[in-house]
Amino acid sequence: MLHGEILSVNLGVVTTLPGVRGRTAIDKHPARHIDVRDPGPKKGGLGSGVVDDGIGSRKHHGGYAQAVYAYALEDYDWWAAQLGRSLGPGLFGENLTTRGLDLTNALIGEEWTIGPVVLRVEVPRIPCATFAARMGEKQWVRRFTEAGRTGAYLSVQAPGRITAGDVVTVSRPSHDITLLDAFRAVTGDREQARRVLDAQVLYPSEHEYLAARA
Repeated sequence: MLHGEILSVNLGVVTTLPGVRGRTAIDKHPARHIDVRDPGPKKGGLGSGVVDDGIGSRKHHGGYAQAVYAYALEDYDWWAAQLGRSLGPGLFGENLTTRGLDLTNALIGEEWTIGPVVLRVEVPRIPCATFAARMGEKQWVRRFTEAGRTGAYLSVQAPGRITAGDVVTVSRPSHDITLLDAFRAVTGDREQARRVLDAQVLYPSEHEYLAARA
C-alpha cells in the first residue's frame, strides 16, 4: 500500500480575473475542510464534486470523471524552481494539494481512501487558455504539456469530508497505464493512444473522447 497526505483542501467561487476571458473558479484558496460527492454527469449534473466549489465552464469541467482535482506539492516545488517564484496551494485550481504521492505516475483507476472518502484517479488535466492567463507565463500551455506534471482528476466513489492533514491510502490496479500515458495519448502520441485505448481503463466518455482524437 502507498500512503500520502492531504496538505491543503481548496475552494473557489465563480468570478472574473484580470486577463481571463469569461468567468472562472480557478482562483481557489485553502479551506477548513471540503465535502465531496458524486456530481453525476457533466451535462445536467451538479457540476463540481466538491460542495460549494464553483465551476466557470461546465462544458469543460466537472461531472463524474472530473469531480475533484488534485495537484502534488512535489510538482509545485518543481515548477517553483523552473519559474523562480513561490507557488501556493490552490494556484493551479486544485481542490486537493497532496504530499507524498507521485501523481504523474498514478495509475488510471487507482483508488485513494481518505477516512470515509474513496476517490478514483480518472484522467489528467489538459491545460487551457484560462490556466495560461492565470499563470501569466509565456507559452504556459506548451511548457505544461511538455512537463507532463498534470495532476489528477478524480471521481468520488464514496462521499464524505476531507480535511488538511488527512492520510491518503492508495490501492493500485493491476495494469500499468499511468496519468502521463493518458496525457501523452490525448496530446498527440498515437502509439500511446492505441495502448491506452486497447487497455480499456478510461471512463466511457473519456475513452470515446480519446478515440475521436486518435
